[in-house]
Amino acid sequence: MVLSCIDPRFQPIVYNYLKKKKLVGRYSSFTIAGSAVGVTASKFKRWHKAFWDNFDTSVKLHNIRKLIVINHRDCGAAKIINGKKEFSKVNETAVHKNSFQKIKKIFKRKYPKLRIELKLISLNSKVETF
Repeated sequence: MVLSCIDPRFQPIVYNYLKKKKLVGRYSSFTIAGSAVGVTASKFKRWHKAFWDNFDTSVKLHNIRKLIVINHRDCGAAKIINGKKEFSKVNETAVHKNSFQKIKKIFKRKYPKLRIELKLISLNSKVETF
């Protein structure tokens, strides 16, 4: 399964990344504001259950063995979580890193036999792995 953000600027970037990995047509998709930020931050708590219920269903129906989480730079949800602090690259990276740590911890507890990949993509398609 691929978890990604709703931001329309990143739809083609995410698609091209997955195409390059030869995954087109081979994954379930869950798209929500902020990607991992949206499914881990307390500000968006009401969204968390929807993601995990959907992932559980995908595991059962589609034999999912891996979760690929794709967050992105210049993310509106990350800006909301950052609050009134300056939205610098350092602060933004901290928001994403925190969301990755949280989702990985929950994921490993719920699905210890499955794998997880954590990616942060910028507008120029540069991919960072966490």
